[in-house]
This record gives sequence, C-alpha cells and structure tokens, in this order.
Amino acid sequence: MKFPAYRGRRMRRTEGLRRLVRETRPSADAHVMPLFAVKGKKVREPIAAMPGIFHLSPELVAEEAQRLFEAGVGAALLFGLASKKDAVASEAESPEGAAQKAVAAIKRRVPEMVVITDVCLCAYTDHGHCGVLSKKGEADNDASLEILARAAVSHARAGADIVAPSDMMDGRVGAIREALDKEGFASVGIMSYAAKYASAFYGPFREAAESAPRSGDRKGYQMDPANIEEALREVAMDIEEGADIVMVKPALAYLDVISEVKRRFGHPTAAYVVSGTYSMVKAAAERGWIDEEAVAREILTSVVRAGADIVITYWAKEAAKWFK
Repeated sequence: MKFPAYRGRRMRRTEGLRRLVRETRPSADAHVMPLFAVKGKKVREPIAAMPGIFHLSPELVAEEAQRLFEAGVGAALLFGLASKKDAVASEAESPEGAAQKAVAAIKRRVPEMVVITDVCLCAYTDHGHCGVLSKKGEADNDASLEILARAAVSHARAGADIVAPSDMMDGRVGAIREALDKEGFASVGIMSYAAKYASAFYGPFREAAESAPRSGDRKGYQMDPANIEEALREVAMDIEEGADIVMVKPALAYLDVISEVKRRFGHPTAAYVVSGTYSMVKAAAERGWIDEEAVAREILTSVVRAGADIVITYWAKEAAKWFK
C-alpha cells in the first residue's frame, strides 16, 4: 500500500477510530494482583518502597480480595511472610502460616476468586535464600525439592487453586506435581516461574517480602539476564514436568523473552511487572515527571502485545478500570 491511496492517519484522527482498529486489547480479566500476608489481626502496614501496597493480616487480605474481585480483578498472587525463620524454612509448610491462613480467609469470603500462592523458601529461611543451603553455603537443589513440595501441598490443602514455585530449583515442578497428585490435589494447577532472571528490579519486593539474602546473591539459581536460549530450555523443562502456566519475570526488560516463549510453545504464558518497575513509575509520578496512568497503561499494553496471556501487576485494581 502506497501514499496517497494509503493514509495511516485516517484511522488515528479520533479516539473512537483508534479504538476500532486497535491491535492489542488488554483485558481486566488478564490481570493478577500480588498480596502480602502476615500473621496477626487487623494488621495493615504500608510498604515504604511500594506506595499503595501493604502487609495485611489474613482477614484484611480477604477484605482486599473482595474489593479486587468487585472491581473486576479475578485472581490474586499471595505471598506469605514468616513470623519465625530458620535454616530449613519450617514455617513455609505450616498450616498456621500467614499464607495458608490468608488462602482460607479469601476462600471463605470470596470463593470465586482464583487464589495463586507463591511457593518459595526465601521468606522463611534465616539466610534468605530460595532453598536450603549445603555445608558449602550454596543452595542445595535436591534437598530443597521435598520442602517446596510439602509447602505447595499445604497451600493446596488451605484452598489454593494454583501454586506458583518461584525458587528456580531444577526439577521442582515435577516434584510439586507428584506431591499434589499423591495427596489428592490433581486439580490444583502449577504456574511456574519458568524464566526468572537474576534482576536488579526486585529491590522493593525484597523489602515487601522481607526476603533479601543475608549473604551472597541468587545468581547461582536465577537466570543470567543476557540469556534467552537458556530461558527457553527452562520453559521446555517445566512444561514437560507439568506446568500449566509458565511465567517470565521480570516483564518489561524481557519482552523479547515473553514473545519467544509464546511463539515457540503456545503455552499459557504469564509475565510479572515487578516491584522495581512499579516503584520507579510511582516515584517519578510523585515528582510530576510523568503521568502514572498513561505510563502504566503503556507498560501493561506492551506486555500483552509481547504475548503474555496473564499479567501480574501491582496496578491490577487500576487496570481493571482502565481496560474495562
């Protein structure tokens, strides 16, 4: 098509025309809201690094879940914080844990809400790593699998619809699938953090989850930001082990990875617009440098355009209104 027969501006003249030919249409149904559960009652503590996000006790998590559901957000990703940490993440599998209590509270109050639970050990270990440590001080992959599997079963027992292992230990999807099936939870899904990069964008989240490692870093098990073929191998392995949904994290700096994962596998694909992205936009907006809504909408649209079916975002409630 050539000018003057083709004039691209014809269909850009008004908002109505732009909507009519819009190629990417983010849906409120696609957004998932992260929530942070702590033990106690009537606890509502602001997270300094993430304006508008709170630590909530289980009954307040359930109240927030109801508000989200009524706003049009149909799913929440739940993180639990430990009241007592140790070397083997004992509280991760406790039925009295904050995550388990919050799952049950949500299901009592809003049974239609899809509850996804993060399965990892970093918030429960006194060393802050995502698996138990070997005598050499390194993450012990195989020794961590059984603990992760037991934690996932405890979430399913509390009422979780989907468990989401984020630890990046090799083989954990298969171990969790086997444990869930053995305990009678064959209907509980797995959303695997299949391509989780060792990213600098996680800083605010580590304050929120109280999960920063006390020594070293997570580069030995999270992925090198320079690699995409490795990500595709990780995704393939998780699908083979039984992942119902695969995730790329972070989203914004890895749009090419999201696109290639969706193109190559055609599997339900999630992407996490992480805390660093959220906090940077919030900080700039507070200074009047950018329009928060316009920038956030552009980011979320880009993630869907890249190929994500599911977008995990701290703007989920606002997005339900923006993309209604």
